[in-house]
Amino acid sequence: MQYIVTFLWSFLLISMLNYVVSSVLGVPFEFMTGVIISVVFAVLVLIVAAIIPNEPVAEAEHH
Repeated sequence: MQYIVTFLWSFLLISMLNYVVSSVLGVPFEFMTGVIISVVFAVLVLIVAAIIPNEPVAEAEHH
């Protein structure tokens, strides 16, 4: 489920960013460019999430 939600949010946010930036720059909106970038972004987010450890950090003892 987390993979689906990650791809969905990535697609929505990158597509919105792609539309706004292309509108501001005055260039034609390319849908497939946004889709490709959002897939790459989602994969990078999932890789970073896999690298970060889930275990709690042991607290140092206070003397």
